[in-house]
Amino acid sequence: MMTKNNRWLLPDGVEEILPAQARQLEQLRRELLDMYASWGYELIIPPFIEYLDSLLTGTGNELDLQTFKLIDQLSGRLLGIRADMTPQAARIDTHRLQHEAPSRLCYLGTVLHTRPDGFSGSRSPMQTGAELFGHQGIDSDVEILQLMVATLQVTGIQDLHIDLGHVGIFRGLADETNIDSEQEAKLFDALQRKAVPEINEFLQQLDLSAVHRAALSGLADLNGGEEIFAMASELLKHCGDAANTALQNLQDIARLARQRMPAVDFNFDLAELRGYAYQTGVVFAAYVAEHGQEIARGGRYDQIGREFGNARPATGFSTDLRTLITLGNRPLPENPHAILAPCEDDAMLDSKVQALRASGETVIYELPGQSGTVSESGCNRRLVWDDTEWKIVSLQHQED
Repeated sequence: MMTKNNRWLLPDGVEEILPAQARQLEQLRRELLDMYASWGYELIIPPFIEYLDSLLTGTGNELDLQTFKLIDQLSGRLLGIRADMTPQAARIDTHRLQHEAPSRLCYLGTVLHTRPDGFSGSRSPMQTGAELFGHQGIDSDVEILQLMVATLQVTGIQDLHIDLGHVGIFRGLADETNIDSEQEAKLFDALQRKAVPEINEFLQQLDLSAVHRAALSGLADLNGGEEIFAMASELLKHCGDAANTALQNLQDIARLARQRMPAVDFNFDLAELRGYAYQTGVVFAAYVAEHGQEIARGGRYDQIGREFGNARPATGFSTDLRTLITLGNRPLPENPHAILAPCEDDAMLDSKVQALRASGETVIYELPGQSGTVSESGCNRRLVWDDTEWKIVSLQHQED
């Protein structure tokens, strides 16, 4: 219960950022946006709240559960507070920009979750990411993967490794075996947990060929280096074109990714199905040593724009800036030392203060009757009048 003594408390999973951390976050934000611009990614700033059906288009049940909902007092329609900016980027590309050529968009802003999510356990992560619309091919997938890695490197992340999978492999097998949606959902859940005995027991209940049963069961064990591709090819060779085409696509992406990022540690997991409700191709996630949860994720999602009028090919990634600051090896920026100025009605003083601020200095007026110490204001110098002009002197020098 909220009382007079605890009204300062914030809801669980909702944080505020104090000055030192805010300077660090803002510095990193600027570096990232400049880097994205150098790659050709244009900044968008979507609204914090939208009609719910627009926010959840093509994203599946998981995002629905993470979205705060309220009634619009003007229209009576259901609104949602954004929990992910990717659908908003897809709407902007499809409905507002309407480009035929590929478009590259980036974003950085707070999203809100109903429940804690991800490594930091926050309900108000600061999501940053990039989306590439209008190209269907391995080059755009690898470009996004490169940009995700570059983002993590800028933040000082060490011991990085990337997991890659492809939802088309499991989806192709599910279509080939004609299992119904309920059976597919149960199998999907078991694969995510890599519960092999449970998978095998469930598959025995289905009317499947031995080949398809072995393929679906075998996905849970197909994770590791590139050596798994030969095993997967053998396992899937009689399981239809869709699954094999997806496997080849993943191999092609792996080859190009290794070529462009030889120093990155890649792992392949054919049972990795994150975002299965809306992803259509390769999926990937970044991890760091000694931390089990992903710190960035991405993949291909070609159908999300359909409800906005054009199912443009799309691939992208996102991450939480606060998580990256927590895990990164970036020192806090130094506190900019300020100059203390007397609060006087003096035109020469005002002109001096304006000139100092224009040159990049921080100048703070000492307000009449203010309490506290000068050091609390972050000042290490003072403006003093020496009978001819206003000069800067060290506060330490004055004390001495």
